[in-house]
Amino acid sequence: MKVLLIDDEKAMHLIMKRMLAKIADIEIVGIFQETGSAFAYLMNHEVDLVFLDISMPRESGVEFAERIRESGLHTKLVFITSHKEYALFAFDVDAFDYIVKPVMQERLQKTVQKALAEKRSENLLRSMQKPASEYIALSCLGGIDIQSNNGVRVKWKSSKSAELLGYLLIHKGRLVSRSKIIEDLFGGMAQKNAEVYLNTTVYQLRKVLEAYGLKENLHSESNHYAFSLNQVHVDFLSFEEGCRQLAIIDETNLRQALELEQKYTGQLFGERAFSWAWNEVERLSLMYTSFTQRLSVSLLQSGEVNTAIRLLLKLMAHNEIDEESFMLLMKAWAMQDNKEALVKNYSQFSDILHREIGIKPSSETADLYKKLLSGLNS
Repeated sequence: MKVLLIDDEKAMHLIMKRMLAKIADIEIVGIFQETGSAFAYLMNHEVDLVFLDISMPRESGVEFAERIRESGLHTKLVFITSHKEYALFAFDVDAFDYIVKPVMQERLQKTVQKALAEKRSENLLRSMQKPASEYIALSCLGGIDIQSNNGVRVKWKSSKSAELLGYLLIHKGRLVSRSKIIEDLFGGMAQKNAEVYLNTTVYQLRKVLEAYGLKENLHSESNHYAFSLNQVHVDFLSFEEGCRQLAIIDETNLRQALELEQKYTGQLFGERAFSWAWNEVERLSLMYTSFTQRLSVSLLQSGEVNTAIRLLLKLMAHNEIDEESFMLLMKAWAMQDNKEALVKNYSQFSDILHREIGIKPSSETADLYKKLLSGLNS
């Protein structure tokens, strides 16, 4: 396991090197006294575990950790600190562990062994990613469902088992700690009760997955859980990847784009309002809106006005005050020489804006309406 040391005191470098040398399977790949060069190293090299002093000049360990997480790196971070109260800050930046000075060999050994165990589990998950002849469909757009190739649909043991699967799918195969799961899924519950509830939920989910041959996909190791994406097709992950591949939509991929739009069958998890999922729900919703608007523009340019109108009306039903979608819809009505629809829909849109948020259509929308109406009157 590759380890990085970051501490402004050279004495701590010597102490940590001596203690880590007594632990098998550890390779110290870098030692730094400041965070700038350490950050540059992490951006360009594979590192499994970082031991990080919190109290450092210029940039504290917590600030450095926040920068690491913002960059998208999930490297395990272990804080070294003289103050126990910093433990709370450690969890805020998803730290793997924290050790209070003076560092004791036994305590360090415990942290490293835990990290080694997780690394083995991660390697196991990767080794399981083998091509499969048959896939199970996991649907999260519009609800949470499991369906096999022969059409067998899931019967959930409990609503929490469905929620746990959705939660692990959001993390895309990455390991998530029990403490984090309890915080997000069982917040407000007494710790002891939450522990029991989580154990029951994991058991229920395993039983559900077993019916589809996916029991081993729910992996647990050292108080962490992950769901392997091997042998499964996840609709929202497929939709997200499709949007990336179709960044530009034209006549060469218009049919493919239309097929992708049909895969978005509703918001992430449907009516299940999980507070931990709000950011992902909004992100995917905005991704769908942007994709469908681009698709509609391409349809209008290709003369497929009826199809564009159908999609734009779907967008307006999704968000009735979205002016960008409405402006595209007005252009579509004008292309059909449908003055009645243009006037009627503009009036309805104006009423909705006034009723819902107390404003009038923007000057851009109003000017476009006048221009289109003038063109139809001429």
